[in-house]
Amino acid sequence: MDLFNLLREAAPVMLTGALYTLLFALASMLGGLLLGFPIALMRISPWALVRAPAVLYVSVMRGTPLLVQLFVIYYGLPSIGIEFTPVTAGVLALSLNAGAYLSESLRGAIAAIGQGQWRASFSLGLGYWQTLYHVVLPQALRVAVPAMSNTLISLIKDTSLVSVITMTELMLATKEVIATTFQPLPLYIAAAAIYWLLSLAFEQLQRRAERRLNRAHLQH
Repeated sequence: MDLFNLLREAAPVMLTGALYTLLFALASMLGGLLLGFPIALMRISPWALVRAPAVLYVSVMRGTPLLVQLFVIYYGLPSIGIEFTPVTAGVLALSLNAGAYLSESLRGAIAAIGQGQWRASFSLGLGYWQTLYHVVLPQALRVAVPAMSNTLISLIKDTSLVSVITMTELMLATKEVIATTFQPLPLYIAAAAIYWLLSLAFEQLQRRAERRLNRAHLQH
């Protein structure tokens, strides 16, 4: 089978897998953001009892491999009566992992905002949460966008790990085609190219978001 015919035959299956990869990544991005924001706010809380669970969560998620987290959720939790479908387990593991990294990006961005901003807001009569919401967070988001975007882009590649729990995505689709064609090298290269193109697309979105936030900042 020549290369052109091989890729033409593999294209429908691999592109379907790429679509699932994109959907899983987007779902995990949303889940990671929904987790990352409150965890970041807990991490900067002045109360130790609020900070402690967030510190533990971030430490565990960043200190253990994503693959192990995936195995614990999909293969380990059923032993105590908690079962997930492959899709749910995959999105949950990716979201939990991304949430830890996103929270650290946001926490670092908030810490980068000068203490003068806080003092000026307090002097105007704003409370802690009002200052955080109206003054600090808008500035911190602009600082955090590059780091947060890199974490989100990495989710595109991390979705390849969920093939180990038989969740249909690009890598599993590629393996299925290889099993019938016995042509691993060109098909793995094709899969790598698709991951690369998806990452490039998200990099463009990142740059547009940065430019928009910078323009909004300059206008103010």
